[in-house]
Amino acid sequence: MSPSSSDTEQAQAAWDELAAIVGPEHVRPATSADAVDGVSAGRVVEPGTEAALARVLASANRAGLAVVPRGGGTKLEWGHPPRRADLVLSTTRLDRVLEHAWADLTATVEAGSSVARFQAALAEHGQRLALDPLWPERATIGGILATGDDGPLVARFGSLRDLIIGVTLALPDGTLAKSGGKVVKNVAGYDLPKLATGSFGTLAVITQAVFRLHPLPHETRTLTFAAPAVEPLCELALAVQRSQLAFVALQLRTTGSGPSGLDVGFEGTGAGLDAQERVVLRLAAGVTRADPPPLVWRAREELWRGEEPAVTAKFGVLPAELAEFCALVREVAAAPPSLGWSLVAQAPGVGHVRLEAQTGDSLVAALARLRTGVERRGGTLVLLRCPPDVKARLDVWGSPGDSLPLMRCVKAQLDPAGLLNPGRFVGRI
Repeated sequence: MSPSSSDTEQAQAAWDELAAIVGPEHVRPATSADAVDGVSAGRVVEPGTEAALARVLASANRAGLAVVPRGGGTKLEWGHPPRRADLVLSTTRLDRVLEHAWADLTATVEAGSSVARFQAALAEHGQRLALDPLWPERATIGGILATGDDGPLVARFGSLRDLIIGVTLALPDGTLAKSGGKVVKNVAGYDLPKLATGSFGTLAVITQAVFRLHPLPHETRTLTFAAPAVEPLCELALAVQRSQLAFVALQLRTTGSGPSGLDVGFEGTGAGLDAQERVVLRLAAGVTRADPPPLVWRAREELWRGEEPAVTAKFGVLPAELAEFCALVREVAAAPPSLGWSLVAQAPGVGHVRLEAQTGDSLVAALARLRTGVERRGGTLVLLRCPPDVKARLDVWGSPGDSLPLMRCVKAQLDPAGLLNPGRFVGRI
């Protein structure tokens, strides 16, 4: 059914209002490059201030337009495809470092700043945000918060939920809500920084964030160990975790072909690093030491490259069950028709796995077996990059457990019309 003339007039009025808010030059028709996980978008809007962004949301909410927030666009294929995408709300112009209170080890940054740009500004005062997300040159602060993308440094410095101390959110009705940091004002009793982190932009749009910072290290050192099988490296990883070593990162790399590797990262002074190295070498007696590969701490980015069709998924298991999980992946991949696979655990029990197959049917069968085995042990398997035909047949999020009713209540409270990233999150929220 074609839209009525009144519907067309209302839609045009909405676009005219958005153009008046941000300027006509910052509203454009969406192209195929703006599609969100295969779903075509209508227009792209780029506000230049958080106040303008909030007004855009309010206008879109009144017009009933589905809004997809976008930062660097590095993770638009994660989650379910949106039910619709009338408006892509880009934060690309919100890219300023608003304050760096270096004496207090805190900084406030707008959501559209790339991680690399933020880190470069902090480095001028010898500080950093102690995390290493995927594709930092393109990934934005708002994007990594919305998707909960951490990295290997989580082993020492904690996750994004530990590093963020304040946030400003634009709610669908145009309200700017602040929490934590210098302004302590929660909305409806929610801890907004933790609530927004990992919510996939389904509750509100992040406009600013306040972070706890750490000094840049004096020196860094990576010790790498290799073995034909993954089991001795998992045992070494557990020994490192149970020791008194002050490691900052611990990463396991394994694949269906070739040797496996374990990387242990340290920071500190030269003398301190020498002492830590001696302890690690004693723990690793009988395991071969190797040279770290190039860009060792960005190894998981390789899981997004290779033969297609393929799936890249994030897993979570108990640290003591990592070897068992690797064995499960190997068993599932070996079943006819066999699959190629590789795995990077960038923190104890948490990591990413890639499966490659000849057909989508093979991937669906393998993923179903793998998820069943993981969830039976209380773990999780979330599909990130996934062929459309596979995504249509599997729930990318897996079992939500008993949390789904509460998540739906929060969604209804903050986005009652369901217009922010509709359908992308757990339970098609």
